[in-house]
Amino acid sequence: MDSAEIRCAWARHPLEVEYHDNEWGKPLHDERELFEMLILEGMQAGLSWLGVLKKREAFREAFDRFDPAVVAAYSDEKLASLLENPGIIRNRLKIQAARTNARAFLQVQAEYGSFDAYVWGFVGGVPIVNRWEQHEQVPAFTALSDQLSKDLKKRGFKFVGSTICYSYMQSIGMVNDHLVSCREYRNCAARTPGKKDIDSHG
Repeated sequence: MDSAEIRCAWARHPLEVEYHDNEWGKPLHDERELFEMLILEGMQAGLSWLGVLKKREAFREAFDRFDPAVVAAYSDEKLASLLENPGIIRNRLKIQAARTNARAFLQVQAEYGSFDAYVWGFVGGVPIVNRWEQHEQVPAFTALSDQLSKDLKKRGFKFVGSTICYSYMQSIGMVNDHLVSCREYRNCAARTPGKKDIDSHG
């Protein structure tokens, strides 16, 4: 196989390939997109990421393109209507958590100036670049995701366990967990001058 076509093994479905090639592991700093990924990662809990990707456009439409200020102002009636939307994951606790997390997100913005400044502060603003050779080496959570999870929970966020937080860190490029053989490994690394190169997580 041409080295340009080698991808991480989990990217099989066309939606996974698109996400893998264009988003996963690439540093993200847009406030709306950071909120979107936080909510979608929480929606994934207990389910597959592919399932979330298949419903992503429906989620964007249902949640006002994930504008945190709009979601924070949702009424109970709005949340109830979302439970009737067949295009999204209709889990009452997860839908309620979206409003809760939007309000907490706004509070973080007010305190730090941006959610971006807050969350990227956990890695000193510089992505962690791992050197995994096999998918089995990639952790489900780390000491750092434990730290992020604990802090988010303290701030009132829901569905932010350590595993969800680590997946979030991967999705927004705080950590590059592409295998070294993957076509996107060096693409991500090239975008992150001053990156932290480490061999493993704590």
